[in-house]
Amino acid sequence: MSVKELVESLHPLERKVLPYISKCKSLKEIQGKSNLQEIEVSRALQWFENKGVLKIKKNNSELVQIGKNGKEYLSKGLPEKQFLKAIREKRLSLNEISEKTGLSRQEVNISLGFLKRKKAIIFGKEIEITAKGKELLKTKSPEEKFLESLPKEKELLNKDMLKDLLKRRELIEIVVKKDKLIEITALGKKLSKSKISDNFIESLTPAMIRDGSFEKKKFRKYDVEINVPKIYPGKRHFVNEAKNHAKKIWLSMGFKEMSGPVINSGFWNFDSLFVPQDHPAREMQDTFFLKGKSKLPSKKIVDAVKKQHEEGWKYKWDPEVAMKSVLRTHTTVLSARTIANLKEKDLPVKYFSIGRNYRNEALDWSHLFEFNQSEGIVIDPNANFKHLLGYLKEFFMKMGYDDVRFRPAYFPYTEPSVEIDVYVKEKDSWVELGGAGIFRPEVVKPLLGKDIPVLAWGFGLGRVILPYYGIKDLRDFYKNDLKQLKEMKSWI
Repeated sequence: MSVKELVESLHPLERKVLPYISKCKSLKEIQGKSNLQEIEVSRALQWFENKGVLKIKKNNSELVQIGKNGKEYLSKGLPEKQFLKAIREKRLSLNEISEKTGLSRQEVNISLGFLKRKKAIIFGKEIEITAKGKELLKTKSPEEKFLESLPKEKELLNKDMLKDLLKRRELIEIVVKKDKLIEITALGKKLSKSKISDNFIESLTPAMIRDGSFEKKKFRKYDVEINVPKIYPGKRHFVNEAKNHAKKIWLSMGFKEMSGPVINSGFWNFDSLFVPQDHPAREMQDTFFLKGKSKLPSKKIVDAVKKQHEEGWKYKWDPEVAMKSVLRTHTTVLSARTIANLKEKDLPVKYFSIGRNYRNEALDWSHLFEFNQSEGIVIDPNANFKHLLGYLKEFFMKMGYDDVRFRPAYFPYTEPSVEIDVYVKEKDSWVELGGAGIFRPEVVKPLLGKDIPVLAWGFGLGRVILPYYGIKDLRDFYKNDLKQLKEMKSWI
């Protein structure tokens, strides 16, 4: 852009600041001479820097000024001088000095120590002023001279005196003085010599059109390539955006969404999935138990599950244990509830869910006591293990993973079972994300009434989206960092 074009594109604030950029060295100096507000000068300088007219350098310095008590002491005298004035005519006790001067007991004690070191007082039955004390009353102390010299920049002051006065509460205070230094460029020097016309208008108004006044003026040019401040519009939390993205993938693959309560009975959370009632996963270290009991489902389903437990695990099944209320530890509880409500005529069907689960775990980078899990089931008489791997591979590839692999594994309610691994380029390694398999007959038959293949999987969504967001610790998802929330990228 030429100097002429640059002149024609100047904002009204830039036009007001331009005469000062070659004469002044800082923002504060321009502000004082132009009578503009600090924010107006700051904006104009930033726009000039974007156009290469000048360079800005931050200049922060510390300014020492009189504090609340310092102002009072300058008018009434420092505590030690008030102390001396009180005993100059009459010997007094410490309590009497405090009452007469209005000094606090702490101020009296500080003055006492100071005057003792200066040999300005002597002790007897009462405290008596000495000749040195009388001389001290006649002259200004270094502390008083220091206070009278303020405000001053910190680096220009006596460091020992500064350190001593800082110990005294609210005698002085240090404030940070912020400024911006400017250095004009070659382009800026040319621009500052240019003639600036007032014959420019920012926008066309109805009045200008009616009276035709716009015909004698020029419209200010706009540089559409210049840097402008970023605007951060309102948006969902990035974890919720990821959940919605995952939901769209499952829906596009023909799945229906499952939903259900967060608080469940132990029956649905454990028993229906063929987890024995003495299994360690039911203990307090893994599960959040709640007060009160939950209702059991129909007698038909309860009897079928009871029979499967007693014949399969060889123990006496207890309905009281099954009625204990828990916060769901996995969304697989939704799979069990969904299967129990199906009839053979409804098949084949495919369901998914993405929901919160709760486990009583110690927090670390890969574990939270509250987390999102993605669950899925396919109930189809013709479904097989290859179909399971195909669904999972398709989902993870749509989530941005190019390489997906499966390893044999063991899970209590699926057989055969696999671990799901994805290759993360940033770590140059394979990362385990979840488990999958085909539900065991002991799970399906009591709920559906017939052993039909049910493909099933479940994985923590947090671990899936970690690499996409460049986050290494699950706890960072919910740290409420406004900068992170504003700048976090969205799912494409």
